[in-house]
Amino acid sequence: MKYTILFIATTLMLFSCKEEPKSWQHSKTILVEGVNPIGIAHTPNGIWLSDGDHNRVVRIDENGNVEESIDSLDRPMHISSDGYEISIPQYGNDVILRWKENIVKEMAIEDSLDAPAGIWRTGEETAIADFYNNRILYSKDNLEWISFGKEGKAEGDFYYPTDVQITKDAIWVADAYNNRVQVFDKSGNFQKVIGVDQKMNAATGIFVSETALFVTDFENDRVLVFDHEGTLLQEIKEHIAKPTDLILIDSKLYVANYRTSELNVFEWKTGAAMNEEAHSHEDHEH
Repeated sequence: MKYTILFIATTLMLFSCKEEPKSWQHSKTILVEGVNPIGIAHTPNGIWLSDGDHNRVVRIDENGNVEESIDSLDRPMHISSDGYEISIPQYGNDVILRWKENIVKEMAIEDSLDAPAGIWRTGEETAIADFYNNRILYSKDNLEWISFGKEGKAEGDFYYPTDVQITKDAIWVADAYNNRVQVFDKSGNFQKVIGVDQKMNAATGIFVSETALFVTDFENDRVLVFDHEGTLLQEIKEHIAKPTDLILIDSKLYVANYRTSELNVFEWKTGAAMNEEAHSHEDHEH
């Protein structure tokens, strides 16, 4: 009898010590009045948003107030940052600008762009989502470029790519109107596709962390979180309205809402239930 009691007590103790599942949970909303955010980036002096409707890129404080503005642009889209420098693709005039401490340079590219929608720069590497040309341009040194992709629905094809990110060994692309994310090596060879089973409707923005892929599903008013192999970990719908882009800053997820002129902030916490498809991965690290 005493062994039975001991077994029950031990079992209860093990269950009580089990860590609660974690998920991304909404922590606050930052209203960015007068800004319709499309892209988001972060430098040591703050968060930057591209405001394509007003042809500018702005830096905001923690309360959403505009502290600095880069004006007279032509439909800036998915921006990126490297240190204090902001790279700005202009959808309207096919020009990419590099801005740092009020010094502006035009990025020299021998090839012709047609509505660049997204850019990612890290060190000497650059990748550009060339929207109407349905391709990606990539350079490891900003001198020699490769181009890959064409219009289509097959693996390796694009239908209006809008965002791009470079990681250590790969190039990740928001293939917006094929409703998926595609991954390539740095020679432009197709590696894998993510999200085709989730019935996305305009996969506009991506952010890739060390363990996860975050995707804005624009028309479905949600953010999807995958692991790097494409397994769905979480669907975020709370406080999401026409999301365009997102970023991790200090382990917090910032989502830009185009419709409501907001940034919504999510934290990795215990307690919230996860969707059924992701339930088996509830303890996965972010």
